[in-house]
Amino acid sequence: MREQITRRETLRRGLTATALLALAERAIPALAQSDTDVPFTDYPANFAVGGDGKPRRTFDHRTLDGMITPKDKFFVIQHYNQPEINPDTYKLKLTGMLRKPMELSLADLRKMRSTEMILGYECSGNRPAGFQALSSCGRFTGVPLRNVLNEAGVGSKAREVVFLGTDRGDQEVVFRQQTFKLSQQFGRSLTLENAMKPDPILVYALNGEPLTVPQGAPLRLIMPGYYGVCNPKWLSEIHLQEDRYLGNFQGRWYRSVVGVGGTGEDLDLNTQWIETEITRIHLKSSISRVKKAGNAHQILGFVLNDGTPLRSVEVKIGEGPWQKATMTPGSTKYSWKLFSYNWEGATPGEHTIVSRVTDEDGNVQPTVEELKRKKTFLEDNAQFPRKVKIG
Repeated sequence: MREQITRRETLRRGLTATALLALAERAIPALAQSDTDVPFTDYPANFAVGGDGKPRRTFDHRTLDGMITPKDKFFVIQHYNQPEINPDTYKLKLTGMLRKPMELSLADLRKMRSTEMILGYECSGNRPAGFQALSSCGRFTGVPLRNVLNEAGVGSKAREVVFLGTDRGDQEVVFRQQTFKLSQQFGRSLTLENAMKPDPILVYALNGEPLTVPQGAPLRLIMPGYYGVCNPKWLSEIHLQEDRYLGNFQGRWYRSVVGVGGTGEDLDLNTQWIETEITRIHLKSSISRVKKAGNAHQILGFVLNDGTPLRSVEVKIGEGPWQKATMTPGSTKYSWKLFSYNWEGATPGEHTIVSRVTDEDGNVQPTVEELKRKKTFLEDNAQFPRKVKIG
């Protein structure tokens, strides 16, 4: 039976979400009239940011002022087209190793018990070169994936859950000395174990409003704590199978290559090159703004990770020591975590400021030097020194 949400439960959930959203939205106080932004000097003169999401939009972190990124600023990126799908005739297909393959309309999904989650994520290609502009945080509403899979009935041999989007394009597939040009759907997969956890959501709303076309309307997957590529948009089909899924954006384009041991030289026989697929977000912090009020300065930034609790965020100014920053209220397990640091006695002139984050497992955000053995640019979570000039 589909879980029907009662009137009382609807009211309770609405109040909880409203209270959480109110706290999140005031996580960073708005600039007072006497406050000013201290401009960064590391942005190139031709740096462009923003966009309408057709086909791309980046988020300007110099405007970061709260937990929730507005829909019209939320970053957008994809590999293929942005299909326009009629929500009234939309059907999600559930196929493969299921006891009861089915098709569900958007209305069917909305009748099921909904869930709401504030979460932040980034494109795995997000990095200092783009000033972290491919990252955002929002309030997502939808249906827990495992509820839908339970309704269809998972077959005994199923091990892999494949998510196929309506978006598609021509793709070159290389096999040894041969190259094929094929029309392919975008696809990603999860192990059944991860798919049946309580976190993955089939999402139909962002910040309390239906998804727009650039955001994957009418339905997309959100896998909390995972990079953006793991969250297929314009979802058309969920297919259960026994074998690993080997689509282009699963097994070829999205992987990291890191050298372990030896000298790290390309052909060093004592260096082992480890290849891993892109999944969970690597621990990262970045400074977004510096505010000035009178003679006081405040450094503001964000943390993204896979949901592991944090131990500390620290800020370093020039060659000075690491100083502990303050985590602002309103964060959730999978949201980005905002932090601030009161910069006392800032002297006129140019300064370099940088942040680092440590989680409770003892993982520390690496330096650029410590990531030198990573051949691929994806999953760049290196510390990001910023430059400002105090007048």
